[in-house]
Amino acid sequence: MFHAPLYRPLLLALLSLATSSASAAGIQFSASDIAGWPTRSFEGESQYRVIREDGRQVLQARSQGQASAKYLERDINLNETPYLHWCWKVDSRYAGIDERSKSGDDYPARLYVARKTGLLPWQLESVNYVWSSTQPQGSRWPNAFTERAMLLALQGASSPLNEWRGEVRDIRADFTSLFGEDVEEINGLALMSDGDNAGGDAVAHFTAVGLAASPTPPNCPP
Repeated sequence: MFHAPLYRPLLLALLSLATSSASAAGIQFSASDIAGWPTRSFEGESQYRVIREDGRQVLQARSQGQASAKYLERDINLNETPYLHWCWKVDSRYAGIDERSKSGDDYPARLYVARKTGLLPWQLESVNYVWSSTQPQGSRWPNAFTERAMLLALQGASSPLNEWRGEVRDIRADFTSLFGEDVEEINGLALMSDGDNAGGDAVAHFTAVGLAASPTPPNCPP
């Protein structure tokens, strides 16, 4: 589930730059970094924990009818690091839901970026990259709760389960395509697994989350 109030804490709780590693190659967030981000709960709390898989730390997100997000407020210059990259996988999809409706606005996994459009807490826009249960890969639509959030299904109804998928997105290009605006800065990141509207259960995993100057694919687990 997405709600506009999610971004209010993004404006109130700025995290230290020590929560990530920055270098000439870009900005990288470890599984432990993300696990330490503040939590914003909508309906109960999804479970987030760091696990090891094939000798590598990954973030596990488990939703059992709950909805909460891990979020980071940070100003990020897209002229320097315009490409968002990450690896993710899910173990199941939600059956029989309409993701374009409020009652079906649930996703086993999503990662999104937000930017401020004014001084007030609710004046934000976001691009939501989702693992869709029912929509074809590449579909896009406005969030059922607010048109200031656009959803883009990077993985869809036919995407394989329990298999790592690597993503690279040009954030500026996506904001231009979805909102018709040239954006040079974003102000927050968040990820979540949610199943509160339809009461679904799912497990997602994330790793190699970061921003870079080049569209080099992330190094995903085998």
